[in-house]
Amino acid sequence: MKRFEREAPNQLWQMDFKGMPESRKQCLPLVLLDDHSRYLVGLFETQGTRAAPVCQKLTAAFEEHGLPEAMLMDHGTPWWNMQSQSGWTWLTVWLMRQGIRLYMSGFRHPQTQGKIERVNGCLESAMRKRPKPAGQSWQSWLDAHRQEHNHVRPHEALNMDVPAQHWTPSPRPFQPEPRPWDYDTPQNVRLVRQNGSIGLHGRCYFVSRAFIGHQVQLEFVEDRVVVYFCRTPVREFDLASGASRHFDFGQFRRARTQALLVAPDPGGYAPATPQETPFLE
Repeated sequence: MKRFEREAPNQLWQMDFKGMPESRKQCLPLVLLDDHSRYLVGLFETQGTRAAPVCQKLTAAFEEHGLPEAMLMDHGTPWWNMQSQSGWTWLTVWLMRQGIRLYMSGFRHPQTQGKIERVNGCLESAMRKRPKPAGQSWQSWLDAHRQEHNHVRPHEALNMDVPAQHWTPSPRPFQPEPRPWDYDTPQNVRLVRQNGSIGLHGRCYFVSRAFIGHQVQLEFVEDRVVVYFCRTPVREFDLASGASRHFDFGQFRRARTQALLVAPDPGGYAPATPQETPFLE
């Protein structure tokens, strides 16, 4: 399998929790990794997967390092709700409103996030070899590990450089109160109603209750409609059957290729090419 890697820092950050052995469940590290440089942007102590503390940690990372263009994560709490019809949560809406394009890894496909899985493996190994001393905070221990990872330990994929040699902060600043998104085709913009749906061609299509009161933009691809919130495709409709379903990136990419349709995403960012496979490690 060909390894996928972004061409520059901050084009893609990967995010995950590091599962801990039973004896160490008092800490659940939140890991933020830059895809290009392997730089650990953040390694935060948390006690669980509640959205509010995670939002605080992400805010700290964004304020210090700027915003990535995109983020890759799994279908886990708190950025995904398996009990919801759409899956999206207020935390993912908050991320999208910053102009971050979100990619969700495949269900039960940890290899999608192979880089961060390897970082997690190194973290677990370090915990076994250098246990946290009594009296030391978990955050202090994690800070020391992050410093070693970024500035001391050479990386084979970086020609034995350290990640810090390939990393630069993002020029995109964090916006505490982001403005409503400026879509590029106003005629295709719809407001999500109180039941989480929009109207189209005389039909009612469900999008997500997470987007109630927000505007979304529609992109028409043959007999399908892709729904974007800010820069992220969040839902798709089948015009023939009237079905509303989770967005399938792979199927959408194939349809675009067959139709030779490559258009800018809503907001004017350069599109992914039809051959791009953003999930491959």
